Amino acid sequence: MAFQSTALPGLAAATTEMWPAMSNAMGAPWRVFGQQKQSTSISRRSERREPEIKVADVSAAPLQSSRIEIPECLRDLPTNFSSKMIPRMSSQASFNIRHTLAAMPKGTFGAANPITRRVLFPSQTREMSTGLLQRRFQKPDFRIAGLQKRTIFGSNTSRSTLAHLEETANKNPNSATSQYAFYQALIRADMPAIVVERYETNQFASNTASENLYHRALGMMGKGGNVANTNHFGGQNAGLNNSQLQAIGQAVAANSRGGNVAVSRGPNVGSGSKDGPLHVVVEETIGGTIFKWVKFILYFGLFTYLSLVVVAMVIETFQTFKKVGGKNDNEAKAEHQNVRFSDVHGCDEAKEELQELVDFLKNPDKFSTLGGKLPKGVLLVGPPGTGKTLLARAVAGEAGVPFFFMSGSEFDEVYVGVGAKRVRELFSAAKGKSPAIVFIDELDAIGGKRNSRDAAYVKQTLNQLLTELDGFEQNSGVIILAATNFPELLDKALTRPGRFDRNVVVGLPDVRGRMAILQHHMKNIITSKDVSLEVLAAATPGCSGAELENIINQAAVHASKAKAQAVSMFDFEWAREKIMWGAEKKGMFITQEEKEATAYHEAGHALVVMFTPGFDPLHKITIMPRGQALGLTMHLPKMDKYSQGRDELLAQLDVCMGGKVAEEIRYGPDKVTSGASSDLQKATQVAYAMVTRFGMSDKLGNVDLASNHDSLSAGTRELIESEVRRLIDDGRDRAMKLLLNKRKELDLLAKALVEYETLDKDEAFKVIKGEKLEGKLIMPSGPLKVPEVGTPISGGDLPSIPPIPGSQPEKPADKGPPAGGAVA
Repeated sequence: MAFQSTALPGLAAATTEMWPAMSNAMGAPWRVFGQQKQSTSISRRSERREPEIKVADVSAAPLQSSRIEIPECLRDLPTNFSSKMIPRMSSQASFNIRHTLAAMPKGTFGAANPITRRVLFPSQTREMSTGLLQRRFQKPDFRIAGLQKRTIFGSNTSRSTLAHLEETANKNPNSATSQYAFYQALIRADMPAIVVERYETNQFASNTASENLYHRALGMMGKGGNVANTNHFGGQNAGLNNSQLQAIGQAVAANSRGGNVAVSRGPNVGSGSKDGPLHVVVEETIGGTIFKWVKFILYFGLFTYLSLVVVAMVIETFQTFKKVGGKNDNEAKAEHQNVRFSDVHGCDEAKEELQELVDFLKNPDKFSTLGGKLPKGVLLVGPPGTGKTLLARAVAGEAGVPFFFMSGSEFDEVYVGVGAKRVRELFSAAKGKSPAIVFIDELDAIGGKRNSRDAAYVKQTLNQLLTELDGFEQNSGVIILAATNFPELLDKALTRPGRFDRNVVVGLPDVRGRMAILQHHMKNIITSKDVSLEVLAAATPGCSGAELENIINQAAVHASKAKAQAVSMFDFEWAREKIMWGAEKKGMFITQEEKEATAYHEAGHALVVMFTPGFDPLHKITIMPRGQALGLTMHLPKMDKYSQGRDELLAQLDVCMGGKVAEEIRYGPDKVTSGASSDLQKATQVAYAMVTRFGMSDKLGNVDLASNHDSLSAGTRELIESEVRRLIDDGRDRAMKLLLNKRKELDLLAKALVEYETLDKDEAFKVIKGEKLEGKLIMPSGPLKVPEVGTPISGGDLPSIPPIPGSQPEKPADKGPPAGGAVA
């Protein structure tokens, strides 16, 4: 509960009014101590009737002056209520100060003083005890003229008996018999006040006998008329007015909660009636407030998290929050294709096989007259980018039937059973639109081989697909097309006849197919007259249709950036080299020594290519860094090749070792660089394939040693390694012999590469013959110049970079500009 500052004025007003009465009440014992002593002899019978005597009947003047002033709101309290609120000091009353002081327990005056009470009498919690055992018993006062008392020592019940009964009653608060025995002993000991106090706590069991003893104790104390209820107040209000109830409630609330109390002021306020209810405002402590807010934040965070989880589950499961009529990306939709077979090039054999499907869909009676059946499924197999999806769309476009397309990765989701459900929905929609074509791309995503370790839900999608394929009839008019580039992963149950009846291989295009693809994609490209499709097709062996389309697009973009009127052959060459070998790194810093070493390395490769029979013709040499290589020696076949002979493989070993041998000839064996790592890797692969796969080793013979390499013996493995090493060493010796014979040509070609950086085939032959290249741009002969720190960049708008302290050495005297030119 937050602190309310409006309660401070009311608290101050209440304190101001109650302080005089509290001061008189605390000072009364000290004032009475010095007054005149009185001795009055009263019989035992008058002692028991003492509660009925009113204070106004005492006629002694000194006693009137010692009357305690109590607050105005508590002056009209009934006798039974005041006896409970004021601490009980004795079970009997006295009319003089001597008897009053004699009846008081020791420590009463110390307990009355707030300072002494705090130091000497710390508060202790008393649970289920009447305080009889903790009371310090006093010796009886045998005065001649004194008042005769019947205390615990003068009664018929001993101290030990009462202590034992109290201990038994406290240990058994739910036993009415124990409470009755203790009450009966207290009545015999003339201690009715303890009976009343203990009974009214409502913490102990009671029965009819205990209630009778309680009424008897009230009668002994003169309170028999107020026994309406057994609670502390004896009734609903116990004769208290509204002001008294308000004061008592405020005091109890302030004591129990440890806070501040605010009292409302004004007419009819705090009267307890309907028009003036009681208002008690209690301020919480700082610790309680902090704990309340921390608990609120924790509960709020937990509730928010659980709410988000529930909402997410509802959205993903039922999808009730999607827009009405919104499209589901994973739902199969019928499409009408505009693609025709004339748009597909480079795969004529595949088009011929799929043309039969078109005839089946257009005229099924043509084939059914002789008992033929429409194939259920066709599997398209081939490398990526060869046009498998385009072929499937062309079949649907030629047949004019709806086309249902889904990828294999779209079937499975987080939840179990979603894939099987989508398979059912796909085939159900296709049956409703028959005749139709269903195309599943990347079939290996859902049709992989099953094994015993797979969970049951993993197989649900594949099992449902197999069921749907079996459920089709030949005359249903629905054909299933699927594509994959990894047929080895497919389950055998999926590829058997009856499900996928035909496998159509869509391979890489040959030179004629590449020419057709280039011509098709160049329809909307403005090309110059020097563009030759034959040369470009021959220079792109092994490229798929997607790669050829990318080359044409890159060339058009490059020409547009140069603001050319048309796309030239130079743009196509630039795009081809960028896609096949990587982009040029013109800004890469290379020292003159590294540049020269790279030139000799590539010159060695080029000379071995030029003078080794059985190898592909040279295409281009460059020492411009591309991709991960510092230089490249490009060679292209005259025609497409699908097999290689032993002489061609040995020539590859010679070419791979030519670069490292050239460095050894120029710098010595100790100066060979690490640029030959890729050459050694390729040479090892070729030699290993010759020994283990191609049977080109005289020692090992015609044996396949690659399939079961792990099961080979140690001796066989050592023999394989020795044969691989022998083939590579023989290639190195042949390359060394050739380059030593062509040492002059090696130096000329390396020098030309340093000057021009890039040479084609014709320019390379002119250089080794000693001819000059007229019109060829000569690159700077010196190393690339690094911009000095602290000097502004020429032609730029960037400010100069401040030098780093200690990074610049002291400049020597001017000796002219350094050798070399600026950055090209």
